[in-house]
Amino acid sequence: MNHTKTYAYPHKPIPFDFKQTVERFFVEEIPLYPFTGKGNFLILKIKKTDMSTHKLLSVLAKAGELNERDIGYAGLKDKSATTIQYISVPKQAEKAIAKNLTTERVEILEKTYNKAPIKIGHLKGNRFSIILHNMQPGDAKFFNTTAKMMQKKGIPNYYGYQRFGEDAKSYLQGKEIAHSGKRLKGSREKLLVSAYQSHLFNQWLSMRVSLSATIAAKSVKEAAKVLKYPEPLVEVLAKQPQFFKLFLGDVMMPYPHGKMWYVTQMQQAAEAFALGKAAPTGLLCGERAQRAKNDAGYLEASYDDDELTSLRGDRRFAWIWPKEVETAYNATSKTMQVDFYLPKGSYATTFLEEIGKCSLKGG
Repeated sequence: MNHTKTYAYPHKPIPFDFKQTVERFFVEEIPLYPFTGKGNFLILKIKKTDMSTHKLLSVLAKAGELNERDIGYAGLKDKSATTIQYISVPKQAEKAIAKNLTTERVEILEKTYNKAPIKIGHLKGNRFSIILHNMQPGDAKFFNTTAKMMQKKGIPNYYGYQRFGEDAKSYLQGKEIAHSGKRLKGSREKLLVSAYQSHLFNQWLSMRVSLSATIAAKSVKEAAKVLKYPEPLVEVLAKQPQFFKLFLGDVMMPYPHGKMWYVTQMQQAAEAFALGKAAPTGLLCGERAQRAKNDAGYLEASYDDDELTSLRGDRRFAWIWPKEVETAYNATSKTMQVDFYLPKGSYATTFLEEIGKCSLKGG
């Protein structure tokens, strides 16, 4: 069951240097809805450098004489980056924050008000701007056409290496905690168990990408042999217009959000998927998660863990479409700026790894 990550596209690797630093990695949150402009919550649009979201919360709590739990945010942003995110605080903290917030690593860009606080997940997505080094002119051109093609065809929505800790092994501790049957203590245990959830999802996704790649690269007869599937099934799968093959019982979701449904009519589901109107989802196992059925359920079962009950289960898009992809190459410095938008919960490094065909861990 220990697959490494499988890439979806067959092109040759594109070499470049990636480092996640304040100067090379920019990310901006796109809010889920416009703020009302009035209400009991102050909304701060904050630019932070070299500071984790958790640290930002403690700095704001101190400045505003608040409890950290009074501060709302939509998502966690990396420390080693320049990030813009939205934070909500009770309106009465406005004066104290204006007076006491002195660190140069935090800049308030805009403020407005809203009737409700910001909650986790209250964002549409993120806009990234990343600078890659040591890129040759020919590779830069190929990078651009590859990235633009992926904008049209989509990419597998793997969790990025950031999810799995420094040694990429935090999920093993998470598995142990999940199997102990104890209630989770604190945010660290929660993080470890969710790393285990994410690990199972990535393993499942890698298996599905690998099987789709086998069908794309081989004849029906050969693919059936490799996959140990009956030929008529492979024939049906090969007829689907999109790369990532759907099975009966897969759980689809309208893209980018909506109510989940099961694949019963293969043709209809594949057409919606090929048009980017819906995408298949993978399991984040846990309490009350919706499981796939039929053939898809059978494929999912090896990556499910019914002992993981300490966290809510969910489903996550298996396939996403990057948007607003632009690249700008500087031949003198051999650097390239890559701009793109991804839906919430998706990793910029996953997109870059799919293009470059290399692991970016450690930069």
